[in-house]
Amino acid sequence: MSTIDRPNSKKLFESLCKLIPGGVNSPARAFKGLGVTPLAVERAAGDMLFDPDGNSYIDYVCSWGAIILGHNHPGVLAAVKAQMEKGLSFVNSNNLELKHAELICKYMPSIEKVRMVSSGTEAAMTAIRLGRGFTGKNLLVKFDGNYHGHSDPLLIKAGSAVALMNEHASSKGVGNQETVSLPYNNSEALQAFFEGQGANVGVVIIEPVAGNMGCVPSDPEFLQLLRALTEHYGAVLIFDEVISGFRVGLHGATGYYGITPDLICLGKIIGGGLPIAAFGGKAEIMDQLAPLGEVFQAGTLSGSPIALAAGIAVLERLPGIYDELERKARIITDSVKDLVPTNQIGAMFTCFIPPEQFNAYFSFMLSEGVYMPQSPHETSSVTLAHTDTHLACTRDAILDFLSRQ
Repeated sequence: MSTIDRPNSKKLFESLCKLIPGGVNSPARAFKGLGVTPLAVERAAGDMLFDPDGNSYIDYVCSWGAIILGHNHPGVLAAVKAQMEKGLSFVNSNNLELKHAELICKYMPSIEKVRMVSSGTEAAMTAIRLGRGFTGKNLLVKFDGNYHGHSDPLLIKAGSAVALMNEHASSKGVGNQETVSLPYNNSEALQAFFEGQGANVGVVIIEPVAGNMGCVPSDPEFLQLLRALTEHYGAVLIFDEVISGFRVGLHGATGYYGITPDLICLGKIIGGGLPIAAFGGKAEIMDQLAPLGEVFQAGTLSGSPIALAAGIAVLERLPGIYDELERKARIITDSVKDLVPTNQIGAMFTCFIPPEQFNAYFSFMLSEGVYMPQSPHETSSVTLAHTDTHLACTRDAILDFLSRQ
């Protein structure tokens, strides 16, 4: 195993720890428990990241899935630069909002109306508020291991970095008396709960393709049952596609499964790497939002013109790329799946390394110049910029690690 010297990264992290809790602005960046200095990034290009020490890494985190064309795609950069010359922030209506919304509604026909926000957390939080306002019922149902951002009602039995904190995968400081978390992909538990509590359920939110406990697709029968039960009991069904939207396919998991929810949350890819998210769905529900209705949501930077410009540049380039993304991902997964459990759907994949081996696996891959998600709870992603050579090197590094176990 080769080694990578990172003294500048270590010095930077030590300085950050003096001013920022844990040295990071989002917990997963801390590499907690891995015994490795957190990665610092100076620049990115294509499928590569470069640290302050001059080292390079093939990137499979991809800004947690936000990057799909590759880092610093020239078309995206050109769109952002052109918009910067016109203004950074307006807080007024503009044509970019219309073009962005038209593309989302075109690719996801079940979205009749859409509203832009600034983060996936905000999208999920507001979609739930909207669902409760529409149904008049407050009981929220989520599923174990699904992560929907860090708003209070959703930090119970969550995935992502929450799962690393304690055995309950829950955060202190929140009240969850109106949230129930059910087993994911368990049709019997789902049926039993709705038979007892269905009339009280206002909203159900789910990752149809979970990306925060590794890549774990829903069972089609489970998802069909969930749609049938929510319709029967009058609950709003929300698909959280902040990760899977435009990553598993042009029409997201909604199109993949052929199941239409009431609302969909989107993020990451729709901003091309800049902070933006959205939620949308049936017009009769969306029209409950202020200023038409009495469900409030607002945001100074909602629909940021810079983020919209980047998002449009990405969305316009998505048709026709998904067969190639699938091919690229399979360069890794086809060879690895016989040795370790592996899930892959579209441009998402996870090699489920045993927990007792994960720290060694992550350190090994990083030392080989491959940046895999630093948690077993996060999905890996590929982009259009990943070269066959880099994908093959990654595959060989994984196989090399597994052969040593």
